[in-house]
Amino acid sequence: MVEMAIGVLWFLIGLIVLAGVIWLAIWVIESFVYPIPDQVKKGVWVVVLLLALIALISVLAGGGTVRMPFGRHG
Repeated sequence: MVEMAIGVLWFLIGLIVLAGVIWLAIWVIESFVYPIPDQVKKGVWVVVLLLALIALISVLAGGGTVRMPFGRHG
């Protein structure tokens, strides 16, 4: 049970970092390169949310493993 909670927490941290990186990339592209249409931005976020849902289900189902970047392994 504790392993599942840790897996969900790592998933949430990863999701926040991923969303921040994608938001930053969209902001940089729109500011310095070319404006991105709203349809494309919505499509990118839908793909990210679908991948996040798949990852969360795999963590909760026990099929996916979350690697700890530090601490005890084994």
